[in-house]
Amino acid sequence: MPTLRARLSIADACTVIGDAGFGARPPGVGLELEWFVVDAAGRRVVDPARIGAALDIDGPLPHHSRITFEPGGQLEISTLPSPDGPRALAVAEADALEARTRLGVAGLAVVGVGCDAGALQPRVIDEPRYRAMDTYFDALGAAGATMMRSTASLQVNVGYAPDVDAQWEYAHDLAPVVAAMFANSPLLDGRPSGWQTTRLATWAALDPPRTRPVATAPGARNTWIQYALDAPVMLIRANDDCTVPSEPLTLRAWIHDGHALGHPTEDDVAYHLTTLFPPIRPRGWLELRMLDALPEPWWHIAAAVTVTALADAATRDRLAPIVAGARDLWLDAAWHGVHHPVLGALATEVVDAVIPALAPSGYDATLIGRTEEFAADYVHRHRSLADDLLDAWTAHGTLAPPPEAVPAAAG
Repeated sequence: MPTLRARLSIADACTVIGDAGFGARPPGVGLELEWFVVDAAGRRVVDPARIGAALDIDGPLPHHSRITFEPGGQLEISTLPSPDGPRALAVAEADALEARTRLGVAGLAVVGVGCDAGALQPRVIDEPRYRAMDTYFDALGAAGATMMRSTASLQVNVGYAPDVDAQWEYAHDLAPVVAAMFANSPLLDGRPSGWQTTRLATWAALDPPRTRPVATAPGARNTWIQYALDAPVMLIRANDDCTVPSEPLTLRAWIHDGHALGHPTEDDVAYHLTTLFPPIRPRGWLELRMLDALPEPWWHIAAAVTVTALADAATRDRLAPIVAGARDLWLDAAWHGVHHPVLGALATEVVDAVIPALAPSGYDATLIGRTEEFAADYVHRHRSLADDLLDAWTAHGTLAPPPEAVPAAAG
């Protein structure tokens, strides 16, 4: 809550921002899976109460992944941190399977795709934060409504390496390559959008000072601090409501000049950080937000490839000089995917470096075989899951991949 008198200096805010992004945290790996939910007729279900009732019927998920909903009713499960990639994947697989089983009992299923290509759904989460986000983004154009209500992602969280700055720089070069490799959202508003990953393009267009990549200068902590200070304040929390500033207001200006609602506190600075959405966000770990939601079994492959490329030291050492400079190809990744000649070649280098590291990292033979299958059928052919969706749309007017098969309920 803001205060009537200024109590926070720019130096104080720098400490809050730096510690939130790069303060000491236990190492580990976590996954966040988002899906659209459909009924037996394939109609999208956006009622969180209906979905939540199906999921809650047998108590918490086996590994206690958190269940939440995005503003358009998209379902998200977020795992607790695991020590490494294989165990994080096992936890996510088990909880995802249980979630799909419970939904199946209620006649529901999930769809893994980066964008809902059908009609724009209403915002169904009526909270002050989301009301304010609607107001803020609506003033900037249509991308905000699309992002909030029609997109879904796979998020990969990886703990910091000892050499944080080097890992940070490398992650920004690697991420556009991985985003292109797993592009899975070429349709919007009932037709091809022109993008391989419309979801990534939507985020890029949304509000650049809030959504552009962070790593534009050396030094991870300081670059993040400057990014956060110069980003617009989306909302100011006062009492039980959230107010969107009537005029553009950066965090730096709010600290320096105040606002009619008051001056920011440390808590306000920390909350401001939750309204920043770069494709790689530091939160005491690397929060990689660039991947489209994917169907079974490909989200397993995307998670394993991303984690191994970042967390396996030998793989990182091999790939860092190869992908250097790819951080400038974010829009190319969204538009062309692996059809871009540089990104296509880099995707091949990445997957070919990762596959030999999977077994030593502890992944099982099934995961390794599926990764090899994905490499052969997609990456080496410079083809994407987005191309499959485009082919289905051309042939049949299909707007989404089929729902995931519903597992048989135990007992």
